[in-house]
Amino acid sequence: MSDTILRYVPADPYWQPSPENATNAVSLLETIVPGADEVKSSFEDEVRFYDPGENWSGVECSACGADAEEWWGEAMETASADGFKDLDTVAPCCGATVSLNDLRYIWPAAFGRFALGAHNPSIGDTTGEQDRKMAECLGTPLRKICWHV
Repeated sequence: MSDTILRYVPADPYWQPSPENATNAVSLLETIVPGADEVKSSFEDEVRFYDPGENWSGVECSACGADAEEWWGEAMETASADGFKDLDTVAPCCGATVSLNDLRYIWPAAFGRFALGAHNPSIGDTTGEQDRKMAECLGTPLRKICWHV
């Protein structure tokens, strides 16, 4: 049996909401995905990478659009060694300084210290209106990630 987690992660990887806003966002997400196995928020001490799991389909440079998979792993290792405190790296494909958070992940991925998640949400996808309401509830732009295993 496969599992899916729908996650919302702030676009700013270092940002965290107030505990009250996080609780309100959990309640809102529960109304959007009433059949989910679990809905919860998580606060992290350090930035972590939220990937799409088996949905991974690659990554491209945000500056030039070239395939970044060849150098992405090494850039991730370097950034991880410092707890993802600095997400900037020089893209070997074009020499531009890019943020690992802003690369073009074919299936969305993000870095963050906060995530809101629904385990097995039992819906195909959320609507743009639902996504907008989640961002308003938390008070920040969000990235939506669908993790699958």
